[in-house]
Amino acid sequence: MSEAAVILRNKLGDAEPVPTPAAGSVLIIDDEAEILESLQTLLEMEGYEVETAASGLQGLSRVGQRTFDLILLDLALPDRNGLDILADMHTQDQGLAVIMITAYGTVENAVKAMQSGAVNFIQKPWDNEKLLADVRAAVARHRAEEENIQLKRALKQRYNFEHIVGKSEPMLKIFDLVAQVAPSRSTVLLQGESGTGKELIAKAIHLNSPRRERPFVPVNTGSMPADLLESTLFGHVKGAFTSAIASKKGLFEVADKGTLFLDEIGTMGMDTQSKILRVLQDRKFMHLGGVHELQVDVRIIAATNVDLRQLVREGKFREDLFYRLNVISIDLPPLRQRKEDIPLLVDHFLRKYSEENERQYRRITPEGMRPLVGYSWPGNVRELENVIERAVVLSSGPEVGVDLLPDQIAGRGTPFPVLEHRPDASLFDILEDCERRIITDMLEKCNWNQTEAAERFRVPLSTLNQKIKRLNIEIKKKGRE
Repeated sequence: MSEAAVILRNKLGDAEPVPTPAAGSVLIIDDEAEILESLQTLLEMEGYEVETAASGLQGLSRVGQRTFDLILLDLALPDRNGLDILADMHTQDQGLAVIMITAYGTVENAVKAMQSGAVNFIQKPWDNEKLLADVRAAVARHRAEEENIQLKRALKQRYNFEHIVGKSEPMLKIFDLVAQVAPSRSTVLLQGESGTGKELIAKAIHLNSPRRERPFVPVNTGSMPADLLESTLFGHVKGAFTSAIASKKGLFEVADKGTLFLDEIGTMGMDTQSKILRVLQDRKFMHLGGVHELQVDVRIIAATNVDLRQLVREGKFREDLFYRLNVISIDLPPLRQRKEDIPLLVDHFLRKYSEENERQYRRITPEGMRPLVGYSWPGNVRELENVIERAVVLSSGPEVGVDLLPDQIAGRGTPFPVLEHRPDASLFDILEDCERRIITDMLEKCNWNQTEAAERFRVPLSTLNQKIKRLNIEIKKKGRE
């Protein structure tokens, strides 16, 4: 035991640490042996479970092996800068609580640490009582946050959300809303970009409803012509049209007492819309070519990736049908608005496709995760899933690195990403996209502090705000709440 640790133990008393399971677990990362020993002794005397690491990479390895309530991280490490280690840790787990410790305590370092996601900043040499108070506060806050997440996860597991991955606030709100609306028979309208998981949410509503034992019948209304769609939905009698050589049930009959999921409903023709409206109003319909009305009890869940209100204004969608469908509306956020879910989704898809391809579980490297979190994902979760499936199939070892990611995500492609998705983009589109990326990058570096970003750009704050508004840049919350 070092001299400093002996002095500390004598000062605090010779009694053995009293085990306090509720105190919390702490990882100390520092390259000075005396500092590690002194902090370990101080915290263990307070009942904390303590582990130590003498380098940044050692600390990252420990974080990957288990969870900690708090990490005490030295800013100046022999192998890597502490702020870089902090960034990698938050790539693995956005909710990690980290207190930075340094002998080089300046206001600038403190600001950088807090902007990078640290919950506090302590300078060597420290005051024991103040350090313990800061540790207690950080652990208590982290445990409260984790408890809230666990409660939400328990809700998620209680209901059938096992295929929907997410811990971000927008997704937790959706879980709560699904749990509320599922027991009812009300029509639900799911709105969101392609690839955001609308069918998964529709299935979750069905599985948590009294109709769970009856059929869940999905139909993509945008993938077939109007005549075929009506025949598919309502069925037909023999001879109703040239190729109708036999009578056929429609999906409304198949879904009786269950749920019918109408995807891409904004593409449906006006005549078909009228017939859907009648079923919603009267719960009755006729086969194509038939003369007898059929009664059904079907719950409708509709989905769209377009603005139905705008289609109503343009006369392309019936206003009365819109209001019938829009009894309960659930908006699904695009993946770029819930980036904290990306590491969870990556892990989920790595496990899924490792198992499907009968391979050892593939892990994502920190270098591989960074571009995944930074990418805008125009194809949303579906695009991310395809990228991870490809990486698993192409991988030859247990790790997935940046070399297995597509060029446009890894940054090896065109310097103008807009061209990847819009080959016909004009010069003005390209310039606007570059400007958007430059401003977004600076805002991220400034922890979304617009005043600081304006100062770095050497432009008035009002000018920056105008550009943010014109470019539709979403401003994230600053720091941790």
